[in-house]
Amino acid sequence: MELSQALGIINLTAPDDVQTLADQLSPDLIQQAFSLTDTVTLRKRKLPLESMVWLVIGMAIFNNKPLSHIVNLMDIADRTGSPFTAPSSVVARRKTLGEDAVRVLFELTQQHWHEEARHPLWHGLTLNAVDGVVWRTPDTPDNANAFGKASNQHGERGYPQVRMVCLMELSSHLLRASVMDSYDVNEMRLAARLAAQAPDNSVTLFDRGFWSIGLLNNWHNAGENRHWLLPLRKGTQYEVIRRLGKQDELIMLKTTVQARKQWAGLPDELIVRLIRRKVNGVERQVVTSMTDAMRYPAASVAELYKHRWEIELGYRETKQFLMGNRWTLRSKLPEMVKQELWGILLTYNLVRYQMVKMAFSLKGEYLPYQLSFSGAISEILRLLISLPWASPGAIPGQLKQFYSNAAMLILPPRREREYPREVREKRSKYPLKNNASHLK
Repeated sequence: MELSQALGIINLTAPDDVQTLADQLSPDLIQQAFSLTDTVTLRKRKLPLESMVWLVIGMAIFNNKPLSHIVNLMDIADRTGSPFTAPSSVVARRKTLGEDAVRVLFELTQQHWHEEARHPLWHGLTLNAVDGVVWRTPDTPDNANAFGKASNQHGERGYPQVRMVCLMELSSHLLRASVMDSYDVNEMRLAARLAAQAPDNSVTLFDRGFWSIGLLNNWHNAGENRHWLLPLRKGTQYEVIRRLGKQDELIMLKTTVQARKQWAGLPDELIVRLIRRKVNGVERQVVTSMTDAMRYPAASVAELYKHRWEIELGYRETKQFLMGNRWTLRSKLPEMVKQELWGILLTYNLVRYQMVKMAFSLKGEYLPYQLSFSGAISEILRLLISLPWASPGAIPGQLKQFYSNAAMLILPPRREREYPREVREKRSKYPLKNNASHLK
């Protein structure tokens, strides 16, 4: 059995339905992504394009290994002829695969996996969050021209960086959509591209950095019953229209001429709901489009915002556990950087969908976000090592053990923060003063 086939089995097989071929990443689904992006090959190759999809996934899982080693480890090369695969041929086939095919495959799989996940509802709405993240790329001229670098008064510094904004379902941490662009593109503009991909009958949590009346209005009007929630920006001017209850009121926000020019269809006034609560003696204010106080109680809405932190944890899972704390991506060309990033998102969803099924196998009402992501990665890697050499009759037993280990992945309740958050200065290894005695 090939390692890529084993990966498909553990991610795509229910505990009581063992199959020998991946269903969610089946050849038909991959071919559908190829046809939608006009990605074709006419010659029979030692590295078919279908194998390149698994290579991109392997790049995220085995991120500390060279591409040629991943090809041999996952056993995805055509065995006819010479068994040797030149590293240059792997790079060439990645270029042939391109970015669009992996992006479309991510979009096709996320749609199906969200339908299968059966997400819990909050007052009839699914919970989502939007936030941004930055990825560091190798410092090549092509990447610098395509993505740009951070700059200050002294000019550009550091590595080229890609700015990304994702839409995540919070109970499962499954990604719904993502957009990426150069470092100098504003996160609010990237988030506006996600408005059309948000599901109907949902509420999306934003960080205070996404405060833009135009963005929020577009998000709410992009579909049916698409709500949003975020903290009130300090210093915002508003007029109270009606009080709905204690520390709960409808307010009117007036838009500026400049905002109406930037955001088409933005009205002169916007009616929203303002809710106040005291948390640890500090007053917190959140604004939302959920103006129906009977359907969405104020106490429940105020309590909801603390779940926005789940998307931050999702980014940590990707960078720290999936990528192994590798600060820099490996691709040296802009298109390959985007292909690598789509592969990381696809692999993250692949693992998260497996955790959804593990949560279903547990006794009790456990949600996928209550399971350990690092523990799930360890269990999957253990199977990746054992399944390729397992006999067909032993596979059901190993998969049964895999799902029985899900109980060990249940996370304990999160503790309250003992100390206030603060940014600590990183100590330098070198003296700060030039007149130090040992330098004289």
